[in-house]
Amino acid sequence: MSSISSESARRRVGILVFDGVKMLDFVGPAEVFVEANQAVDGYEVVLLSADGRDVQTSIGARVAVGGAAAEAGRFDTVVIPGSELPASVFVTPEVLAAARHLSAHTRRLVSICSGTAVLAELGLLDGRRVTTHWKYAPDLARKFPAVEVEPDAIFVRDGNLYSSAGVAAGVDLALALVEEDHGADVARRAAQLLVVYMQRAGGQSQFSASLTGPLPRSPLVRTVVDLICANPAFPHTVQTLAAHAQVSVRHLTRLFRSELEHSPAEYVAFIRFGVARDMLHAGCSVTEAAMAAGFGNSEALRRAFIARLGISPRKYQQRFRTTGSAKWPALPEPAIAAVS
Repeated sequence: MSSISSESARRRVGILVFDGVKMLDFVGPAEVFVEANQAVDGYEVVLLSADGRDVQTSIGARVAVGGAAAEAGRFDTVVIPGSELPASVFVTPEVLAAARHLSAHTRRLVSICSGTAVLAELGLLDGRRVTTHWKYAPDLARKFPAVEVEPDAIFVRDGNLYSSAGVAAGVDLALALVEEDHGADVARRAAQLLVVYMQRAGGQSQFSASLTGPLPRSPLVRTVVDLICANPAFPHTVQTLAAHAQVSVRHLTRLFRSELEHSPAEYVAFIRFGVARDMLHAGCSVTEAAMAAGFGNSEALRRAFIARLGISPRKYQQRFRTTGSAKWPALPEPAIAAVS
């Protein structure tokens, strides 16, 4: 495959693994960097453990590593993945010592999912903005009040500290890092090779619109909800939805209000708004977001945003970009100070 870029220096990416590590937390980001090498010879990925021994992952597979963290030298990027195990189990003194050493020998420090627990124990997150998997966010915020936890973001950057929500969000963050290093073309090529979306913005919610409200209880309502979510741009009406479900308009409306606390029309509008908002987060134009979400035109989307949020979609997008989703500037070289 022809190279998009002629970068000469490979960036070393060290990934700390340990017994019980969530497999996808480290394999997903690692594969992004490896796939990026098909476009530019830009990364050397090294798996490390605290003592240099193999580890057993969350699915029971044993994984060989390239060596012990303390003997691995300097890295451009260090990744600390998480685990399904409680932090009290996987955040061992050995893992903390390894992470402390690595954090002092890298330009860029990354946590995936509950990997934030490791960095928080070292004091590296005090006064910093981070995210983690939504189910771990309350405990992280409660145990470490000096940490500014953003529980609903996919990934967050604060200086040379990066954090992502669980599992698949690590892929989104890794793609953003590749784009930061080598540009959008290389990141897009990696996403294409992995057949993943390019790319969910960091501030985008961890939850799709269809997951943030009450869930349908009956198969009939679930069928209609699936139809709406699968094609929000279709000109759904309560009549067409009732016909799809083979029930009366009155009966469908009653079920929606009972199970979802909205009428069918309100639910369609709710889903469309969520789709349009996420597309704005991803950098789409107002017109593109309006058409894809089923608003028909940008003016209809503008009215919806003003009604719900009090600002236009363009101002919303500008405000969002000022909070960290815009292209990240180049980072300084000093490493993150480790806690002794």
